[in-house]
Amino acid sequence: MTQTRTILMQMPSAIPIDISFKEVTFTVKDGFGKEKKRILKGVSGRFQSGELTAIMGPSGAGKSSLLNVLTGFNTDGMIGSIYTSSRNADKCQRLNRKESCYIMQDDKLCPLFTVYETMKMAADLKLGTSLSEKAKVLVIEDVLETIGLQMCRHTKCGRLSGGQKKRLSIALELIDNPPVMFLDEPTTGLDSISAHQCISMLRGLARGGRTIVCTIHQPSASVYEMFDHVYVIADGLCVYQGSAINTVPYLRNLGLSCPQYHNPADFLLECVTGEYGQFQDELVLAAKDMSWRSLPPAVDINSNTNGTNGLKETKKSSKTMVLINPPSEWARFNILFFRSLLQLYRDWTSTHIKIVLHTAVGILLGLLYTNAGIDGSKTISNVGFCIVSLVYLSYTSIMPAILKFPQELHVLKKEQFNNWYQLRTYYLAFLATNVPVQMLFCFIYVSISYYMSSQLMVWSRFLMYLAICELITLLSEGFGLILGTLLSPVNGVFIGSIMTCVAILFAGFLVLFSHMPRVLYYVSFVSYMRYGLEGLVNSVYGFGRGPLECPEMYCHYRLPETAFDEIGMVDGRYWPNVAALTLFLLMVTIASFFSLKKSLRSH
Repeated sequence: MTQTRTILMQMPSAIPIDISFKEVTFTVKDGFGKEKKRILKGVSGRFQSGELTAIMGPSGAGKSSLLNVLTGFNTDGMIGSIYTSSRNADKCQRLNRKESCYIMQDDKLCPLFTVYETMKMAADLKLGTSLSEKAKVLVIEDVLETIGLQMCRHTKCGRLSGGQKKRLSIALELIDNPPVMFLDEPTTGLDSISAHQCISMLRGLARGGRTIVCTIHQPSASVYEMFDHVYVIADGLCVYQGSAINTVPYLRNLGLSCPQYHNPADFLLECVTGEYGQFQDELVLAAKDMSWRSLPPAVDINSNTNGTNGLKETKKSSKTMVLINPPSEWARFNILFFRSLLQLYRDWTSTHIKIVLHTAVGILLGLLYTNAGIDGSKTISNVGFCIVSLVYLSYTSIMPAILKFPQELHVLKKEQFNNWYQLRTYYLAFLATNVPVQMLFCFIYVSISYYMSSQLMVWSRFLMYLAICELITLLSEGFGLILGTLLSPVNGVFIGSIMTCVAILFAGFLVLFSHMPRVLYYVSFVSYMRYGLEGLVNSVYGFGRGPLECPEMYCHYRLPETAFDEIGMVDGRYWPNVAALTLFLLMVTIASFFSLKKSLRSH
């Protein structure tokens, strides 16, 4: 433990920062019309370092809106001033997102990683090479000990209790020792004991010099007494700002006497909701009196026995202090790449099952289309095999993709908002991990089905066939990512199914190009399935392939040119189709990134 403290005391202290806001107004659109609804109506206040502040109020009063505005999570429609001040700054300045962290209500953690693995990845993303690997381990151990998660360090996040998940969410943000912490209802879903432990832990962290602000709905009396400062909102207006212990005298001063043995927090909420009469105007006026606020508690930013223990420093010279330089985006890319690989390996539903299914379906289709590749009497069936392969690869790529990002959006938004990494870094790491895996799945299916359906065993034709299937696989997954980020899972699956069906309809097999009305024929150029099917037909029958075997006296499609003429395709147009699919893939990849970015802003 002595060695732990020696290394951790070199971590820079959190500079105490006070937050003040004045005449903050927040409006949102009410429905699809132009009418706007005011959520916050000119609220003002000050949250000081070393204090644990609770934002309270009835449902719909504007608690979460105020928290979102202060954190910068949602500033559209906000009017007013928000500033910070520190002991080392002569002037006030706007709150920098790098100085704060926002711990949301939903504790979204990857269930496949252990507590220690999650902490280690967070430390690598936040601290970079500022500390050695050994020092990072000691930081993690110290934070886990402080938070009370040392005993479950090797437990996967999916098996943690609600209270443990909440503490882990806090621990992840403590690694780089932020001076300001915002929490949205940290006690929601916790039993009374876990809630008391959570608030007690936050109060201890505040004593280390941090500014900790959290929303809370209806705390118990024992929990309420632990708050140093209470900021109450009702109907978008501040009706009380002062210490928890001054709540009863404050209400008594207005002629509202709290019954004995009654929870002051409950009585306060009953008063602001009009249970004992309409006192809102009096409460709003009285809330401007700052005398109900107690003196700030003593803060010891150099103590090793409060808050996060080892995350503080003693008064040492600057030579022994480690400056925390965030890692480069390239380093973060490598960390995210490793994380994605580990997640894919452990998520057997998206890897192991898909390998088994691709193998089984490849064998099944190979048995159904036996000798279709060399038998001239089965040419139309072989073209059907090509379109079936495209449909199978498309559906098995687009549907999982639609369901993937909605499950990760909460984690992604929390990490990206708290400056763990840039969105483009995450997206590139995702592509670098996911694309080779999807290509491997496609290769397994194509290798089996191509061989068992007796296609021409020439390496050049096989690689041409495989390239088209790979492009369709990646393109379909790109469409799935766009739908998954812009729509709900139910709507995304529905739209994705309809979109794929329409693309199949214009592929040129179910309805031949020569049978299509002229206008709809031109519409078919928008269908990616058209280029996929024509590319596959060219790979197996094009480029001057000779006559096919004919077990009967006469085979109408013995010559491949006959099939091209009747289907309405052109021999030798393989590379234009590859170019079209590549262009589609490039546009969809870019569009999926911007759809993800848009979804994060509005989620």
